[in-house]
Amino acid sequence: MTISSSDQIKRVLVVGGGTAGWLSACHLAKKLSSSSPAGVQITLVESENIPTIGVGEGTVPAIRESLRYLGISETEFVRECDVTFKQGIKFANWVRPPGAAGPDFYHHVFDYPDIGAGDLTPYWLQNSLGRSYVDAVSVQGAVCDRGLGPKDMTVPEFEGIVSYAYHLDAAKFARLLTRHGVEKLGVTHRLADIQQVHRDDSGNISSVATNTGEHIEADLFVDCTGFASLLLGQAMGVGFVDKRNVLFADYALAAQLPYAVENAPIPSFTISTAQESGWIWDIGLSERRGTGYVYSSAHTDHDRAETVFRSYLGDDEGKLLVRKIPMRVGHRETYWQNNCVAIGLSQGFVEPLEATGILVYDATARMLADIFPVNRSVMPIVARQFNQAVQYAWDRVIDFIKLHYCISQRRDHPFWVENSEASTIPESLMEKLKLWVFQPPSTYEFPSKLEIFNLANYQYVLYGMEFDTRIDKSVSGRYSMMPTAQSRMSEIANFSSQLLSKLPEHRTLIEKIKKFGLQKV
Repeated sequence: MTISSSDQIKRVLVVGGGTAGWLSACHLAKKLSSSSPAGVQITLVESENIPTIGVGEGTVPAIRESLRYLGISETEFVRECDVTFKQGIKFANWVRPPGAAGPDFYHHVFDYPDIGAGDLTPYWLQNSLGRSYVDAVSVQGAVCDRGLGPKDMTVPEFEGIVSYAYHLDAAKFARLLTRHGVEKLGVTHRLADIQQVHRDDSGNISSVATNTGEHIEADLFVDCTGFASLLLGQAMGVGFVDKRNVLFADYALAAQLPYAVENAPIPSFTISTAQESGWIWDIGLSERRGTGYVYSSAHTDHDRAETVFRSYLGDDEGKLLVRKIPMRVGHRETYWQNNCVAIGLSQGFVEPLEATGILVYDATARMLADIFPVNRSVMPIVARQFNQAVQYAWDRVIDFIKLHYCISQRRDHPFWVENSEASTIPESLMEKLKLWVFQPPSTYEFPSKLEIFNLANYQYVLYGMEFDTRIDKSVSGRYSMMPTAQSRMSEIANFSSQLLSKLPEHRTLIEKIKKFGLQKV
């Protein structure tokens, strides 16, 4: 079969910058510019007039592999993007209302239990030995509570004694990706506003017109234009699937604030504190805190939300600048239409409870690069595979975020009551919850390489939230390794004690990295 030169995909135009746009451009350039004799030209066009939110953003461990793959130095990343380490999320007041009897927080950490050695979960359910779930199966909850970093200066870039991700300044990260993409990966960068999108007779996008008078042509267009979705949504007419019937939070208030004292300790985890109609994020960067209140406008008014947020910040006098951000919760009906594919907010969005933003942008950008069509004739096949995979990912993300709400014991506000109602819970999640009442989750329930959240993620949330999985005596014989399991729990506790005396304080680690740099891999 002969492929004509007109069928070959030579030019890709990424429309829109920010984290999503530049991750897309970098992944495509890394994979495609050197993978064929002629290469594929990657161009990114973005407006100079799009403001950045810049409140501090969280990631998950997968970003480490992407940074390493793209050839970005971890030391440079830490120095330039106000980076701190993130070892998980501390959930406060999610299980029960403030002041109620019982623990008021739990950790969802990034160190995943060694399932190959046998899952400790059913044994912990039968006899916790007085330990929380996270402390029974991992050392990382204790590391977080002590305020320590995930590694010391002897550990090379992107490696850790325990697993980790990052907190970062998204605007600074986009600037780092911009420089790296242009200087190291050959991305062509243009600054212009898109004024019109032109389509040909077959429905494909042929070019975009800019305010500089250019008509930029390409074979494939990547829409990274945010909620506006200028290409896929507006030009291609792909509809939006609203998910506010499942995930109620549709607004956020955001604020930056300095540390109360110089050289204050920096938590190596995101703090998520549940409120009457949503939750507040609190992220410690090296120079400041980034905070925000994610809430449901159907369950509170904006003035009340601001009062709750400022009370958390200790700003009852209203001195801090607080911005209100509307959030469009849901995703597109399809993600790749003709020769246009969406990455980032133009593809979909849910509240940032589990750092789903950069996670999904990065995963789908790399997927696009990995399955990139060789020519136009196979583009519909690749597009169909991409759409199926991305739809699966969004369905699983929505299930996992909803899990945090629907198993809470809170009934102190209509927001929490409605979140527990079966009519608001996706059928796919409801089916799992019915099963997990009688047996803990199994790795076989997460078979796809496209799982965004896996077995350990669900376990940390389920049993941090005190979900009641009942191991019936009639089936307890299935779990015949109780002495071995308890021995392993003791080994984990002993290893935890060793790490607490070895790992450095988190801020100290960040300052040393900035001063001396980490060892190259």
